[in-house]
Amino acid sequence: MASISLIFLLFFSSILSSSNALSVNYYDQTCPKAESIIANVVYKGMINDITVSPALLRMHFHDCFIRGCDASVLLNSSVKNNEAEKDGPPNISLHAFYVIDNAKKELEKLCPGVVSCADILALAARDVVALSGGPTWEVPKGRKDGRNSKANETRQLPFPTFNISQLQQSFSQRGLSLDDIVALSGGHTLGFSHCSSFQNRIHNFNNVSDVDPSMDRSFAVGLRQVCPMHNTVKNAGANLDSTPTVFDNNYFKLLIQGKSIFSSDQALLTNSRTNALVQKFAASQTEFFDAFVKSMVQMSSISGGGTEIRLNCRVVN
Repeated sequence: MASISLIFLLFFSSILSSSNALSVNYYDQTCPKAESIIANVVYKGMINDITVSPALLRMHFHDCFIRGCDASVLLNSSVKNNEAEKDGPPNISLHAFYVIDNAKKELEKLCPGVVSCADILALAARDVVALSGGPTWEVPKGRKDGRNSKANETRQLPFPTFNISQLQQSFSQRGLSLDDIVALSGGHTLGFSHCSSFQNRIHNFNNVSDVDPSMDRSFAVGLRQVCPMHNTVKNAGANLDSTPTVFDNNYFKLLIQGKSIFSSDQALLTNSRTNALVQKFAASQTEFFDAFVKSMVQMSSISGGGTEIRLNCRVVN
């Protein structure tokens, strides 16, 4: 137990030191146009592909939750016996890596060896939210890129089937609170989910009910039509809320109505604190936006222990 406690103490110490090292003015002298370059590349990506927004937001989340925010999720597998995070089961559906690549290429032309891939990803996540109608914020910068990425570590990611206790344990290990869980879950206002991530709620839910009884009946019927028990459509699934390309508070409104997709979404209503926050964010988009910004800054400040500025985001130097 003592060794485990020491590990967590060192982990949280690294989070604190990383937060202190980051600065919103980090590139003011070395690459003052960095943020505008990244925003322009992200905008072009979104114009060409509406799935870029949820893809980059999810990518940043998955990056920070494994080894901290060190761009380890961007690394390619190097050899067959050393699969990288992007090839782990929860990350197989991650995409839009090319947007980060394009931003990196532009930055290397102007400021070679200066802007980390981890910072590019953090800024891109902010930009897709803002460009989708959500809030904007100052992103603390100065992250370094990591040199390690292991597919088997993606098992540490919170699953869409998690209950509130499992969510709390997962988030608290990363210095994130119940409030952060609810605010960051609001990111589900963007995007789409494949059937496999919510199949547990609409087929063989338990010995009593085939469908999760907390789910709106007509909503469940629609999901079962799109995702039958023996689904043969490769990319079948459903939007995460009714406005999947707009960053708003509809996710929380639908959650209250029993029209959420994941078990982890529904779980937010099973705890008094998280339930109260769901109600607050459903009633006020401003309250949600303010909380989301705070939680995103907190999450994106988790130390990754990176040591370099990659010249190519897909490979170590």
